[in-house]
Amino acid sequence: MQDVYGKITARILTALQAGVVPWQQPWNGGEGAPRNLISGKPYRGLNVWLLVHHGGSPFWLTYRQARQIGGYVKKGAKGETVLFWQFKARKRSDEGQAEDEQGSAGAAGYVVARAYTVFNATQCELPEQWAARVKEGQGELGPEREPIDACERIVEGMPGRPKINTGGDRAFYRPGTDEVTMPERERFAARELYYSVLFHELTHSTGHAGRLGRAGVTEAVGFGSTNYSKEELVAEMGAAFLCGVAGIENRTVDTSAAYIKGWLKKLKDDPKMVVQAASQAQRAADYILGAARPDAE
Repeated sequence: MQDVYGKITARILTALQAGVVPWQQPWNGGEGAPRNLISGKPYRGLNVWLLVHHGGSPFWLTYRQARQIGGYVKKGAKGETVLFWQFKARKRSDEGQAEDEQGSAGAAGYVVARAYTVFNATQCELPEQWAARVKEGQGELGPEREPIDACERIVEGMPGRPKINTGGDRAFYRPGTDEVTMPERERFAARELYYSVLFHELTHSTGHAGRLGRAGVTEAVGFGSTNYSKEELVAEMGAAFLCGVAGIENRTVDTSAAYIKGWLKKLKDDPKMVVQAASQAQRAADYILGAARPDAE
């Protein structure tokens, strides 16, 4: 039996082997990020990239949910696996976890990652009122806006934002002084590229001890080490989340063969890395947006 982390990482590895970087896939600003059709809650963390990669409608539901509303999943439809995290209080009778669960234990209980299969709304036959909701909702999720203005609002609205300096020919975050340094905007080929890079560095800054306190930022890490690689993945995914919210394409992700080969090796060596990094990237994006959404899926 593959554990939950292994199942999800195997899908990411398959995409990388096909030359696709899942966390580069943008969602259509006119449709919005993937969300559950019944609850309306947006999916979070790695679930976003797993579902965006599939395409189709931004609305998803489980087989059981489709039946509960009087619909059904079309014959031959192949679902997508998503993760749902749940805290369980420890009981004396707790001796193990279900087959599709993988958890980390603590004194008061444990956090369990459960795997669910969901289907895109386009893979289902739905009652008229739900089909209408899908059609109407797709237009409601992404109101027209100026993407660059949205980017600027995200930057300006970040709580306790680090100082942003301008100058030089490279972008970086310095934890010791809690400062982001960016080249002049004119040095970037497109305005979207400038904000993609800035989002990457601001995501790094959320790891500061005074914010979310990630080991890849608070501790001395060597180039190429596990913590270094994980922090870079967090920053890439965090930037991609923010680009999606703003409605711009994430242009910081390298899609070269060498880049993909490097991630293939790292994720094979540590199957938990991609799941954990995506969760931390979501927390970082929420912090920057000033929006903690614990009710999202």
